[in-house]
Amino acid sequence: MSTLQDLLAQREALDRQIEETRRNARKDAIAKVTALVNEFGLSAADVFGGAPRAAGRPASAQAGKKVAPKYRDPATGKTWTGRGRAPTWLDGKDRAQFLIG
Repeated sequence: MSTLQDLLAQREALDRQIEETRRNARKDAIAKVTALVNEFGLSAADVFGGAPRAAGRPASAQAGKKVAPKYRDPATGKTWTGRGRAPTWLDGKDRAQFLIG
């Protein structure tokens, strides 16, 4: 019967082996993809679709941009851009009277 220390040592050895195997598989995958890209003259747009974009940037030019508010509730000062679901303070009212200058 194995002791706890033996089992923990075995687990550490397996974790190292798994990580090394994962690194090698990743290297092989990158080599295959690079070879195919070079063989067929592919671009990032060919592979991933659309124009290439920087990591962390929205998919479209409009996504994530701040929009100036169009409507203001005079009672509370709350604003709404006119996008998305209308706020409750506009329900059943003429939006023109809440337009911001």
